[in-house]
Amino acid sequence: MKQKAIISLLLASSMFLVFSSTAQAGDVAAAKEKNSMCSGCHEIDGYRTSYPTTYNVPKIGGQHEEYLLKALEAYRNGSRNHPTMTAIAASLSEQDIKDLAAYYAGK
Repeated sequence: MKQKAIISLLLASSMFLVFSSTAQAGDVAAAKEKNSMCSGCHEIDGYRTSYPTTYNVPKIGGQHEEYLLKALEAYRNGSRNHPTMTAIAASLSEQDIKDLAAYYAGK
């Protein structure tokens, strides 16, 4: 009887993990409507900003999704610092960040 209870518990836990991770995934289609503030800098080869100093802007297409999530969260919480990115990230919701990370990881 204990074995059946343990198996049921494990099955329920794994189903919860599958459904919760799916529900939180980024939406690439939604990101296409949100990426205008990103594409102007991060989709141009060799782009450089001039504010606040000259800075080589990286192309982020194809970057790992987890890295993009962590980078945007770090700009938003202040542990990463660049005036423009901090301001942009502060305006993003959790879902916006997931959507944009999924979008750019797939480029």
